[in-house]
Amino acid sequence: MTVIDVMCEMTAVVWKLEKSVGQTVSEGDIVMVLESMKMEIPVEAPSSGRITEMLAAEGDSVSEGDVLMRIEAEA
Repeated sequence: MTVIDVMCEMTAVVWKLEKSVGQTVSEGDIVMVLESMKMEIPVEAPSSGRITEMLAAEGDSVSEGDVLMRIEAEA
């Protein structure tokens, strides 16, 4: 089992969660949307798998390098 951390690339606010814990995602799926300087920034799944942990909620302020969620990658 490989766990992949989905990292934040900039200081922003979590505007919308598109997926939740337990859901299966494919590489490139939008898993959440961040807002920074009135721009919406989609966050894509870096790998196919199942979301095992959500570490940010809607409305949370996040910074570059923060782990947003964890995905258990498909073997």
